Amino acid sequence: MATAGKVIKCKAAVAWEPNKPLVIEEIEVAPPEANEVRMKIVATAVCHSDLYHLFESMFKGGFPTVLGHEAAGIVESVGPGVTEFQPGDKVIPVFISQCKECRFCKSPKTNQCEKAWARVRPKFMAPEESRLTCKGKKLLQFAGTSTFSEYTVVHESAVAKIDPAAPLDKVCLIGCGICTGYGAAVNTAKVEPGSTCAVFGLGAVGLAAVMGCHVAGAKRIIAVDINPEKFEKAKVFGATEFVNPKDHTKPINEVISEMTNGGVDFSLECVGNVGVMRSALESCVMGWGVSVIVGWTELHEVSAPPLQMIFGRTWKGSVFGGFKGKYGIPSMVKAYMDKKVKLDEFITHNLSFDQINEAVEMMKHGKCIRTVLAVSTE
Repeated sequence: MATAGKVIKCKAAVAWEPNKPLVIEEIEVAPPEANEVRMKIVATAVCHSDLYHLFESMFKGGFPTVLGHEAAGIVESVGPGVTEFQPGDKVIPVFISQCKECRFCKSPKTNQCEKAWARVRPKFMAPEESRLTCKGKKLLQFAGTSTFSEYTVVHESAVAKIDPAAPLDKVCLIGCGICTGYGAAVNTAKVEPGSTCAVFGLGAVGLAAVMGCHVAGAKRIIAVDINPEKFEKAKVFGATEFVNPKDHTKPINEVISEMTNGGVDFSLECVGNVGVMRSALESCVMGWGVSVIVGWTELHEVSAPPLQMIFGRTWKGSVFGGFKGKYGIPSMVKAYMDKKVKLDEFITHNLSFDQINEAVEMMKHGKCIRTVLAVSTE
């Protein structure tokens, strides 16, 4: 492309400081260096993790930054040493890198990577290096991706090549929320055919977890949320029952235990609330119940009496649904193309990139499931 090797000036939504609206600015995106890929972002969605960093973590060292990590785009140019990608490839950036060389990447037991920002600089939620600048200041690349920008530069270990026929304004959701919930059920919990499940929280991640339980063959899927309007949407993805904690005077774990003769086989917490995490654990049956923490938070500690586990319950954690990004993302795109998983049904709003603060407000107040922003044309 004509822009290869040159600095690109483009629009990006810059978060200059915590708890302030994003500002559409002209930024400079440097050419990719060794083992890096520069891509044009075609579509990006707003995820609650973006809001978490902007409104909840409030760590000033993580600013200024360009948020966004759930996106799809097209390779514009590649840096020296990159052989896996070439200009024109359709790709999805991955917020959990996969170097393929460290002990974690070589193990089938995890999707962690020793070189990922999450292990090196978790508090900043960004790697130290950045190819983005604005008004002479370095902009941190949130989650190593920064997809609230027309162009971004990502290390090749954090990029997945996808089917060139895939619609980028749909498969962008695979970059975070859908894999996170779906994989938590299928890969981490390992939901079994004929089992009973409970999913706590019916945002995009929770609905994807419901879908994962359904695809895995669960017989009963109890959707738990304080918003009754979400049940109709949950049924689309396979939920069989709905429980609203506000409708009961008993703790929700007792309600679910009575409904299921002692508890569910599998529970998934998709809220990021430590109280809900414990409720999800105690909703599992003793002896073999498995509860998975999916919701993101680092502000509070979670605890439970040891007897909860001594009597046979298992408490697990899951990030990005246990998927190794370079392998998992293409497989999920194929599953969507083969109509084995849903994506369109998660999208409640489509907006222009300039409307990004509107999208943030809708997510902040629970007025959407996923809003997809059109950043560039293919």
